[in-house]
Amino acid sequence: MNLFEPILQTLPQATVQSVQIGLFWTAVVVESGGRQRCGLAATLSNGEFEHARLPAVEEAGRLEQRPALELAQWVFSQSYTEAGVGLATINALLPPMENAINLAAEDYIASQGADKGVALIGHFPFVPKLKNQVKKLWVLELNPKEDDIPAAQAPEVIPQADVLAITSTTLINHTFDGVFALRKPGAKVLLLGPSTPLSPLLFDLGIHVLSGSMVEDIDAVLTLVRQGATFRQIRPHGVRLVTVEAPK
Repeated sequence: MNLFEPILQTLPQATVQSVQIGLFWTAVVVESGGRQRCGLAATLSNGEFEHARLPAVEEAGRLEQRPALELAQWVFSQSYTEAGVGLATINALLPPMENAINLAAEDYIASQGADKGVALIGHFPFVPKLKNQVKKLWVLELNPKEDDIPAAQAPEVIPQADVLAITSTTLINHTFDGVFALRKPGAKVLLLGPSTPLSPLLFDLGIHVLSGSMVEDIDAVLTLVRQGATFRQIRPHGVRLVTVEAPK
């Protein structure tokens, strides 16, 4: 399933003003019609692009002042670092969704999972609290911690879940399709995390809820990103968490 082709066709022309690839987060600022907007995506790396065997960002040093739609296409790159730049660019170009509400993913999942089994793809900081708020919680991780379940067990676990919450980093490491295909018929599917593209076109593909971030103080966020801040450090300084449900 190609999530991004329909989105890319709707994005406006813009110029890339800034690309910041921090230790944990990537931020891209675009300018269109005299207005600046910033998008975030997680910074990931993959082994074959490490230690200078292959460049993680082939055109590093030449990314700014380019058409933003060119960088947005990087979301398909096999370099996860480049794919993060592409997704951050898409997030910067997407217009704000008018029906987005100020609600964090953890609160939405808790409200939906009180009497349901929840499969969470990705270990988020709110996992310990969420375990006490839902009937059953499975946390699947590529790098398991504590009670996490190895991602390799996804085919056994995901079909049991009434609620499937998928981290948007799966869009960067290109594992989303495999996870999504395992969902139980009738399960509610959420795409969550600051990297989430807030586009209503994703509802047409079977995603029911988008829970992501909106950058409101660009300068503060850029400073934090380039100084290696985690999202916990970034969030209080100009980022709003929002959730959008598909129309009934």
